[in-house]
Amino acid sequence: MTEWFEDESFWESVYPLTFPPERFTLGVEEVGQALKLAQVSGGAALDLCCGPGRHAVPLAGHGFRVTAVDRSPFLLARARERAAAAGVQIEFVQEDMRRFVRADAFDLALNLFTSFGYFASRDDDLTVLRGVHASLRAGGVLVMDLMGKEPLARHFEPTRSQVLDDGTLLVERTQVLADWARVRADWVASRHGRARTLTFTVTLYSGQELRALLREAGFGEVRLHGSLDGRPYDLDAQRLVAVARKTVD
Repeated sequence: MTEWFEDESFWESVYPLTFPPERFTLGVEEVGQALKLAQVSGGAALDLCCGPGRHAVPLAGHGFRVTAVDRSPFLLARARERAAAAGVQIEFVQEDMRRFVRADAFDLALNLFTSFGYFASRDDDLTVLRGVHASLRAGGVLVMDLMGKEPLARHFEPTRSQVLDDGTLLVERTQVLADWARVRADWVASRHGRARTLTFTVTLYSGQELRALLREAGFGEVRLHGSLDGRPYDLDAQRLVAVARKTVD
């Protein structure tokens, strides 16, 4: 059975909904915030699940030697176009995040925009984090940004809608599954009398659950924040951001 994230037509359909021009502008700001949290100023960087290069290109602009990994040929093609337009050199790798490991190669790893928790198995998520840990040099830092269980519970809306700049009506329906272990989202996009539905599911992690998983993967120091701007992970948290360091034994 093909998982939703293995379907190239999903990424092609969701692209204009998920990556409008302003989201690429925001990516520049997010990279600056992530670098401030990580306190890493240069070296080799891994953008795991890089998508269309929203963070990989600004990272390269900061002078990092960037390796950008994604399993989607469609998204990698968009990322290569953006890198070429920006005049930056990036190594692009098509690979499943569970299989990518490059031992002791990176000073920084980014996994942003809820690009974690796609898999139904916790063991798969642990495999991903162990691979990142192995790929970081001693003292290297991972910055993760995802939809946290606590912010979602506090601001939960089962249905919401918006009209996009191109006139598309996007209706988002969200359903919590398996005792808050997973969440399912159905996006119904309607334009010019035609509608299509896109469905995806991700694992929901609380702050403490993600911290425990990162520790189990080998990270010695883990800090949590409520957004990439570094605010506390408290009742006002917007996102779940983890900053995990590979400590020297």
